[in-house]
Amino acid sequence: MPLIKVQTSIPQLDKAEVESLLKTLSASLAKHTGKPESYVMTTFEPNLPMTFGGTFDPVCYVEVKSVGSFSPAQTQAMSQDFCATVSQALGVPANRTYIEFTDAKGYLWGWNGSTFG
Repeated sequence: MPLIKVQTSIPQLDKAEVESLLKTLSASLAKHTGKPESYVMTTFEPNLPMTFGGTFDPVCYVEVKSVGSFSPAQTQAMSQDFCATVSQALGVPANRTYIEFTDAKGYLWGWNGSTFG
């Protein structure tokens, strides 16, 4: 049920780099949410036309969604962690990365033919 989706203007990385990034993000998201990693989904979309601050310099947009509620302390810690991870893996500076956190109601999140609510 937790999801982290990374969209970036950075060109496609090699398969091993993408897999390493996604596995790191998956483990981190499970840790931050306290939910089993077996429910975490990660996605990576490279090479998207994007601007930030009116420039085409490298940029990244990250969506983090989970059933339940995020606390302010939780989103602050995740922002710090995920910005550092993305910066290290992709070379996108933290000040060119937006992260959107979304609390999902269980009945609005489907899985395995049912929902979580």
